[in-house]
Amino acid sequence: MAAVIPKSLPPQVESLRSSGVTSKVLVPNDPDYAGRQSSFWSVSAQQLSPAAIVLPDNANEVASIVKSLVAAGQPFAARSGGHTNWAGSNNIDGGVTIDLSQIRHVRVSEDKQTADIGPGGKWREVYAELDKHGLAVAGGREGNVGVAGLILGGGNTFFTARRGFACDNVVEYQVVLASGEIVTASKHSNEDLFCALKGGSNNFGIVTNFKMAAIPCSKVWGGMSFLPKATIPAAIDALVDFVPNVASDDGSNLVCIFTHMPDFKDVVVATFYANVDAVESPPIYKKWLEIPRIMDMIKMTSIKEMAFEYNIPAGHHVLWFTLCFKNDATIVTKAVDLHEILVEQLKTVDPEGGFTTQCLFQPLPKLFGQRGAEAGGNVMGIENQSSDGLLWLATAMMKTAEHEAQARPLVEKWVQDVKDFAASNVEEGVLPWTYLNYADPTQAVLASYGAGNVQKIRDAAAKYDPEGVFQKLCPGGFKISDVKS
Repeated sequence: MAAVIPKSLPPQVESLRSSGVTSKVLVPNDPDYAGRQSSFWSVSAQQLSPAAIVLPDNANEVASIVKSLVAAGQPFAARSGGHTNWAGSNNIDGGVTIDLSQIRHVRVSEDKQTADIGPGGKWREVYAELDKHGLAVAGGREGNVGVAGLILGGGNTFFTARRGFACDNVVEYQVVLASGEIVTASKHSNEDLFCALKGGSNNFGIVTNFKMAAIPCSKVWGGMSFLPKATIPAAIDALVDFVPNVASDDGSNLVCIFTHMPDFKDVVVATFYANVDAVESPPIYKKWLEIPRIMDMIKMTSIKEMAFEYNIPAGHHVLWFTLCFKNDATIVTKAVDLHEILVEQLKTVDPEGGFTTQCLFQPLPKLFGQRGAEAGGNVMGIENQSSDGLLWLATAMMKTAEHEAQARPLVEKWVQDVKDFAASNVEEGVLPWTYLNYADPTQAVLASYGAGNVQKIRDAAAKYDPEGVFQKLCPGGFKISDVKS
């Protein structure tokens, strides 16, 4: 890309000009600036206004930008797909946002064993390219999610039961450090950084390439179904029954969502199935397929098609919280009952009912952590999980910032009440892991990984970023420096 540097830059980014950075730079009066700002999935994340947005084309340009900003002491943010929902996670007020959206390559190796994937692409683009080769990778299940954020936060995928999380499928990372040095991290090189990047997020540098294991996969059976409210007890039973059976069918996936949506007058159950072996109606779904449905979109399809078809619409002010529980029907029932109370409360905030909520459960069997350990280990600590569990996402998506502010304490109370119930009524009902990609910024994500893993992240950050640039100048995300010793 040719240099497009405005004649007059704000003082916050004069360092880019003076150091000869040739990447495209957008400032607030540039029409393309507004387009990049509005491209964040959550309106909540659009609220911050960087002094400039810089769009590098490759790792060398990223290195030049980072070196320049660090030398000038200028704060910055790094953004890939822009899907993290909260303000400050991937954008910055008055600083420089390094927008990686131009680094979106997908290159399959000659032997079709690996794929090099740029951080700034979205998973629908990745799968579209890999599908040409009859391949997939263990990546995001929603097509509009960005590559880097999903992987660096761990990444739950269609293949977690078989191959571990997305991060467990990375063979090699290319990383730009705070010094501007470009390094690789793998099981053969910078092994401590390689491990720490598997769930350690943006505490070390900016990843400019993910070399991932390629997976033969041309067809998938699955899709979405919507079930009426009256089927909630049957859905809870089918959900809890599904989890232990993942061990005997590690190609099958489930997402179960108790949800209020503007298109439905009442709470409904939305389900998402995916069997990556292209087995139609495998036995693990027997209970689910016996439940009456309002709408059914299950078919033989592909990961590429799923990534294009199933995405949460953009344009909302979004609240996300997450917890993990023992696989227990009483906990799910409590969460669902309290969700219905939340929906009624939110109707007083938005009487038109233009909001969406999700009380979303996914299997979290012990197998997931075991697969990660078999792949070499990560820093998320899931291999220490004491029992089969459920990963819970609690969301409210509101139309205005005012509605979001009013909804926040209601959602927080819902989450806390479910957590208290699980802790008080079920032995080891609350599991320790907090999934970074679903978490609210108030949640203690990195601390949930366990003391040993916290130390691994802390040690890697100190070694590869000794000046603490990615703790101080790049404040977005979950920082190891915020974890109490």
